[in-house]
Amino acid sequence: MSRYIFLFDLDSTVTKEEILPTIAESLGLFEQMRSLTESAMQGEVPFKKSFLQRVDILKSIPVSEVRQLVGNVKLNELLSEFIIRNRERCYIVTGNLDVWIADLIDRLDMGQNTFCSKALVKDDYILDVSSVLNKSAVVSQMVLPFVAVGDGNNDAEMIESAEIGIGYGGVREVAPAVLNCASHAIYEEGKLVEFLERLL
Repeated sequence: MSRYIFLFDLDSTVTKEEILPTIAESLGLFEQMRSLTESAMQGEVPFKKSFLQRVDILKSIPVSEVRQLVGNVKLNELLSEFIIRNRERCYIVTGNLDVWIADLIDRLDMGQNTFCSKALVKDDYILDVSSVLNKSAVVSQMVLPFVAVGDGNNDAEMIESAEIGIGYGGVREVAPAVLNCASHAIYEEGKLVEFLERLL
């Protein structure tokens, strides 16, 4: 039996779409959100700075409303099923906020195995962001050899540190920084899951 554990980015890896732009579109804030997201994905703006700017756009929306919208985001079903079947060896590693993604994480039954950013909330509104996830800090805690899957610039260090690092381009273009360090690039969900199954 292999000793690998599996680390997955959330947006456009486990999900079929980028979460915050999708939410922003339903609230009429799409263009503002899209440009910030693209800048972060391509590494033009540091993730932390871009993420805090994106949170500011949605801070005026009740947390419960955003959480419900996020909870209904479409998942890559084959990959989600792989994660659910092997949840004791899988982790979600996302910069997204705990209070926004809680229902989505519940759908995956990954509450105990998710690393994410944290927010302070009062009366259903975000007061502040208390921490922004640093993916390289997460991987530094790992003891077992791991497989990492992601697509954005902020996944590059996680993927470079992995024994097997996969740039997944099934939803959107893989960021150049990821392609530069990934051991594999896979562009179809079925092929990705087939490969992961062989690593079990």
